[in-house]
Amino acid sequence: MTTERLPWVAADPASLRLFELAEKVAVAPTTLLITGESGTGKDHLARLVHELGPRRDAPYLKIDCASLPPQLVESELFGHERGAFTGAVERKLGRFELGGNGTIVLDEVAALSPGAQSKLLRVLQERAFERLGGTETLHIEARLIALTNVDLPAAVKAGAFREDLYFRLNVLALTVPPLRERRADILPLAEHLLAGLRSAHACPRAQLSEPALRMLAAYAWPGNVRELRNALERAVVFSGVGRGAAPADSDLLEPENFPETVRAAAPGAASPMAGLRSLEDVEREVIAATLEATHYQISRSAEILGISRKTLLEKRKKYGLK
Repeated sequence: MTTERLPWVAADPASLRLFELAEKVAVAPTTLLITGESGTGKDHLARLVHELGPRRDAPYLKIDCASLPPQLVESELFGHERGAFTGAVERKLGRFELGGNGTIVLDEVAALSPGAQSKLLRVLQERAFERLGGTETLHIEARLIALTNVDLPAAVKAGAFREDLYFRLNVLALTVPPLRERRADILPLAEHLLAGLRSAHACPRAQLSEPALRMLAAYAWPGNVRELRNALERAVVFSGVGRGAAPADSDLLEPENFPETVRAAAPGAASPMAGLRSLEDVEREVIAATLEATHYQISRSAEILGISRKTLLEKRKKYGLK
């Protein structure tokens, strides 16, 4: 299932239904909220909505809210005039202005500071803004799509996210189910991802063996599509396929080429101790996932993990995390 430019791999009823909903919301100019766990493909769905709609030939601009420095949020989003602040030596156009009549995606919108949330609320209410240091009112023509893996109602209840902003974002909403809830997608997705990896790693004949296919189908994929792609790439790298090893079956990816956590799900591989890991392995995985989710913001990661910044830096070095 594809648009002219973007594939949507769907075999599970949940994914097929999501595609139908994407087609319906694509034609609307209304703000769209896309939710789902990390790695499920929210950004891919946002791009699909853009491609399916009347704005497909207009700009598609993605803003990573988690990586915007708090002191530069206004300048990045709204732009600034020359002399608006120290260092503003010339006029700069903000993302909302550069988006034209296309689509602006606010990735990880829950990461915005309270001040930035307030400014975004005004934009959504009035569809207008001024450049920092300017007086000219500019109107937003672009469609806004917000992405988050955060439970926003819970964040509202905890006082971490503005309730009025949540209601402004939640006009139209789509939820991308985790991969474990659309298991019929696992193997088609694996084949689709492997097709891209064949080209990237110069192994045009790489294939998944039958045992590997059964193993992938049995695994729960807590990291969703991102974890599936990473596991496939690891298998390609460690298998040596495409390196002229000789026998024809050397182009098959076998269970032993995949991470241990995935191999533990292989049929017949289970034992009373299967899948158990050391405390250090678990800690390393949790720290790595948290760092990735916060785009390696040390202070924020330490706060989420409940440890000091110094302790996190020490553990990061200990486990060799970049």
